[in-house]
Amino acid sequence: MGLLAAGIGAGIVAVGAGIGIGMIGKSSVESIARQPEASDDIRGAMILTAALIEGVALIGAIVCILLALGIGGG
Repeated sequence: MGLLAAGIGAGIVAVGAGIGIGMIGKSSVESIARQPEASDDIRGAMILTAALIEGVALIGAIVCILLALGIGGG
């Protein structure tokens, strides 16, 4: 049962990160289209936010792996 939960959790983490980064990309492209002169600032903020989302997704995936291996569980 723990392996199933870890697998489902890892899938949810991946889907959530993909949706989040997709929304960031969509918003950034729209913003750059409206204000091309601010493209450098928008691009920097987009990259920083995407990196933070990837970090959270990586932590979630690591937690799922630890649960699947039974490490640190009570």
